[in-house]
Amino acid sequence: MRIILTIIFLISVVTGNLFCQTRTISGQILSEDLEELPAAGIHQIDTVLIGKTDINGRFSIEIPSDTDSLLLTFVGFEWTTIQLQADCDTLEVVMMYDVIYDFMSPRKIDRLRKKRFEKLPTIHQQAFDKGLFKRESPCYNQVFNSYFDN
Repeated sequence: MRIILTIIFLISVVTGNLFCQTRTISGQILSEDLEELPAAGIHQIDTVLIGKTDINGRFSIEIPSDTDSLLLTFVGFEWTTIQLQADCDTLEVVMMYDVIYDFMSPRKIDRLRKKRFEKLPTIHQQAFDKGLFKRESPCYNQVFNSYFDN
């Protein structure tokens, strides 16, 4: 009887470890002006809050290993969708301000937003040059979400 209970216990421990694997992601979130964003929300793509940044814009969270994208939010900033890479455990993100474009067509707004979005790698490089970021280039893919769908 002890052998059967021992085998059942070992099988439950091994399978429990296989299904409960997590990974730790840490990093920092800055604005376009290279200012820290305290209390920025870090969500799974289904908008479940899994963490927030500290007063210096830094965070460290544990996520399931099968999570492939995150949603970053902050008041007055556009929601940022990040697609994670398997070998990337340090996220250093620059978020765009949410600007109000009055009396413009959605296509023109998307063109203006796209120009600002394309400048984000340059801003990331500036943050690296100033010593704010540890990586010279981001190790994730940032997704541009247009307001206007063709």
